[in-house]
Amino acid sequence: MYALIPAAGSGSRLGAGVPKQYLPVAGEPMLAHPLRALLGCEDLRRIVVVTQAGDESAREVLGSEARAVLAPCGGPSRAASVRAGLGWLLEHGASPGDWVLVHDAARCCITTQAVRRLIDACVHDEVGGLLALPLADTLKRQREGTGPARVQATVPRSGLWQAQTPQMFRIGMLAAALDASADREITDEASAIEGQGLRPLLVPGEASNFKVTLTGDLELADAVLRARRAACGGD
Repeated sequence: MYALIPAAGSGSRLGAGVPKQYLPVAGEPMLAHPLRALLGCEDLRRIVVVTQAGDESAREVLGSEARAVLAPCGGPSRAASVRAGLGWLLEHGASPGDWVLVHDAARCCITTQAVRRLIDACVHDEVGGLLALPLADTLKRQREGTGPARVQATVPRSGLWQAQTPQMFRIGMLAAALDASADREITDEASAIEGQGLRPLLVPGEASNFKVTLTGDLELADAVLRARRAACGGD
């Protein structure tokens, strides 16, 4: 069983001048936090961080941790980086039938407990699955057209879930699904699997496992991680 963290993007929406995964959060590069959570799962044989070629910043984050390795084969999109990472795994000893957990570096508040819950739920399933949260807020669809944003309709939220990561599938199945989806935009692994007519499991995640996209998200993640550290006797 493996984990893969695509970390080849620029995170340009934060406008920080450095890739998002290396921005400081709670005193450490963002990437360090999900890496630590994944390393807390003994079931994971190796955690592979997919970067762009020549990226030395990730190497500093990984340090001397034996189970964490770099794969400098990142592509122009998240899906391309994940697909390249799967190929790297297969070239370095993994089998198509092995499980892989794909996790976003920007979901830096993931906990080891949530990762273990996903593994326990999916390890005997034929398809695999993902962490997700049932939607609690009322949803509004925006009216099309120019001018101020206005409500077109209220969208029923019954049965709707917000996808998170990690997402856990077998390497061969996921690689084939991504290859088959190469001509359309794929924002997560589950959607590629769904495109094959398969139905991934929805495993309850955590509200704190949000994706850092904007400055406010970065501040909230910093607060969450510092609060956890304080609760555990840290600063």
